Amino acid sequence: MTISQIDASQRKAIRAAGFLYLLMVFTAPIGIMYVPSKLIVPGDATATAEHIRASEWLLRIGIGCELIYPVIAVFLVLALYRLFKPVNEHHAKLLVILGALVSVPITFLNVLNEIAALILVSGADFLAAFQKSQLDALALLFLRLHSDGVEIVAIFWGLWLFPFGILVIRSGFIPRILGILLFIAGSGYVASSFTTLVLPQYRNFVDQVATVLGILEMPIVFWFIIKGLWPSGKTEPKRTGS
Repeated sequence: MTISQIDASQRKAIRAAGFLYLLMVFTAPIGIMYVPSKLIVPGDATATAEHIRASEWLLRIGIGCELIYPVIAVFLVLALYRLFKPVNEHHAKLLVILGALVSVPITFLNVLNEIAALILVSGADFLAAFQKSQLDALALLFLRLHSDGVEIVAIFWGLWLFPFGILVIRSGFIPRILGILLFIAGSGYVASSFTTLVLPQYRNFVDQVATVLGILEMPIVFWFIIKGLWPSGKTEPKRTGS
């Protein structure tokens, strides 16, 4: 099967996947990377709590992004399921399970850790029984738990790329090299999360490698965007090496 042979529903799925994938790429890093980097001072509970008090709006933006991007992920994997079901229904279902059914609930539950940190530094009357230093320490604890929760979710960010890669390789209408890159990127996500949670002494080295490997997920995003915008009736130039 070539790109010109896919039906209208599959072409629509490509268009939707490109838009949703790009939207998720922009929203997810805000909540899981940018906001924590601006608020958390490693090992300093007091400074972290003061950052939250001074920039409560920033943490709430991060929470909002972490509630939005999993919803986007659900619609993304459904679009991919419609696209790849004719290729292999079993792997398409596995893509949905690993890409949304497991990871999305974990992500939503993990947001509770950030909400707990907000409450702890809020100065609410019912917290008067605790000393400020205790509340600050608990706030940092919940933010640390949130970071560990992200690492758990990231395992599934890696695992879902394996059935995704298989489907890309078998599709016949997407360059096979993009499927191989998905395998490599998925391995990076899994290795980084496993190392952080189980072998933290090797975290820095593995994270540096995994960050580079994770970038290899991006070419498939650009492919969906470009092909989604390609007029359905237009004859495409001959493609080689796919």
